[in-house]
Amino acid sequence: MQAARLHEYTDDMSDALSIDEIDRPDIERSDGVLVEVEGAGWCQTDNHIIEGMWDEYAPQDLPMTLGHENAGIVAETGDEVTLVEEGDPVICHPVQTCGICRPCRLGEDMYCKNSAFNGLTTNGGFAEYLLTNERAVIPLPDSVDPTEIAPHADAGITAYHAVKKAVDELNPGDTSVVIGVGGLGHIGLQCLEAMSAADIVAADIKDEALELAEELGARHTVNTADEDLPDVIADLTDDDGAQQVIDFVGGDETTSLAPEIVAAGGDHHVVGYGGHIHEPSQALVNGEFAYRGTLVGKYAELQELVALVDRGAVELRTERHDLGEINTVAERLEHNEIEGRAVILPP
Repeated sequence: MQAARLHEYTDDMSDALSIDEIDRPDIERSDGVLVEVEGAGWCQTDNHIIEGMWDEYAPQDLPMTLGHENAGIVAETGDEVTLVEEGDPVICHPVQTCGICRPCRLGEDMYCKNSAFNGLTTNGGFAEYLLTNERAVIPLPDSVDPTEIAPHADAGITAYHAVKKAVDELNPGDTSVVIGVGGLGHIGLQCLEAMSAADIVAADIKDEALELAEELGARHTVNTADEDLPDVIADLTDDDGAQQVIDFVGGDETTSLAPEIVAAGGDHHVVGYGGHIHEPSQALVNGEFAYRGTLVGKYAELQELVALVDRGAVELRTERHDLGEINTVAERLEHNEIEGRAVILPP
């Protein structure tokens, strides 16, 4: 089968992955599930993996097939699999978990001690077939297109996971800020609108993104290239600040906003990454706010997100590309030229 493989780390996205002919994976465990890939979302994390940014945290054995946002049709199952059968449409949680370590027993799948992460620590779905396990697949309703929903396997569930934490702290009429209305942010904004009665402020540097934010439910929009976000938030909240800030950019310029825009006792959720947090400890003590990281989400949360998609509360803006165009997609995302999410189609 054909697969897009990373052979060495590089900053040059124009020639980052090669299309190789490799063996179709075989099921070797009784809980294995082989999925014929219908769509695989391209993510900013894929760019970071290519750059070697993740090697310190999750060492990779190169060459490796990338792709952690996958959905498709079950092609084959192991002997003990009962959840799905051949021909079922599924979305694949990016993490294959063991189910028996303490984090798994507590329902914290993302902290599994024995996990394999598609496209990061094991071969992913930029290929014709993906080998995963029963604990990672979620059957899809007939109304949901596997190709269209694929990016929800990471982008969607990550945005949902952050929003779910924020919603727990929001009351009707509170202010919540969404920073960055791109591939993740436009999903997070819809989740926030569907799950809370907060006043949503969307911030971005692109007018097109802010127009989309208004369409998706933002009550206020701020072009941070032209306006000072702390001043706008101060005016909107009578200087109280926003109870919850969800940062889908995660750059130095956005994380540094927290002391000025987060209300006392509030949270700044860091979803996008690549920047740093350099704030005086006194700023956190004075405002008693918190930075909260976001690492994908739980299996059950992907089930919940699929339910929101099925009822039409959350939709993806996507563009589709053939596997052979994969380096063009990587390069375009590096230059912030993709609206919504890019979905890679197998040959």
